[in-house]
Amino acid sequence: MTPDPEPFPSPDPEPSPSPPPAPAPDQEDVRVLLARAARDVVPGPVPLAAVRRAGLARRRRRTAGLTALSALGVAAAVAAVVVLTPVRPSPPGPATVAAQPSTARPPAPDPAPPRPPDPAPVRVVAPGERVDAGRGFTVWLTEEGKHWKGPDGFENFRSAVDGNVDRSEPGVSHQSEGGPAGTFHSGLYYGTRTAGRVELTAAGGRTILAALLELPGRPGWGVWYARTGPGVGETSVTLYDRAGNRLSALPG
Repeated sequence: MTPDPEPFPSPDPEPSPSPPPAPAPDQEDVRVLLARAARDVVPGPVPLAAVRRAGLARRRRRTAGLTALSALGVAAAVAAVVVLTPVRPSPPGPATVAAQPSTARPPAPDPAPPRPPDPAPVRVVAPGERVDAGRGFTVWLTEEGKHWKGPDGFENFRSAVDGNVDRSEPGVSHQSEGGPAGTFHSGLYYGTRTAGRVELTAAGGRTILAALLELPGRPGWGVWYARTGPGVGETSVTLYDRAGNRLSALPG
């Protein structure tokens, strides 16, 4: 059998035409639509508390700023017044004199009296003991009195017991011999067991402290000696006790 021929395909149906675009609403229609939509919106509660707090905060900031500006303005005005205001002289009236500090100095206290020199040490020597007095002079003591010898080798003697000196009261004697190199001074002091020093005083007030010699047992007399340079001239001799009291003086 011969198969039946395929039937011809049916033609595609024609596409349906698309609807025409809707016309754009005009501005009047948009306003109408928005108004209808707004009527359907239920507004929420107004945040009055938050608005009130924000307002108070802004007011405080504004008040603080104005206060600071006012303070700065007052300070500037005061500074300008202080700087620019001239000093006016006080009106005439009773003269007032400020008390001036006193320039008068209190009277100076009387100067303390000069401290007396320390007592010269008294050297105790044995009878006949030779003492080098310097520059070729030698001195020694015996129970009879003072002995001395100079560079020339001649010996000299001054008695302390022959009655020529009054040993009942303090006294002093003076012998001297000199040359171009100076003068050697010596003598007796007597009438005291508390001899402190013997001083020679030259012209101009210069003083020379003498050396003191005694025999053991403090016999109540002793020997002094000292040297002065050339040109010193006359000297006076003064005997003091250990407390600095003057006991006797021998003018130059």
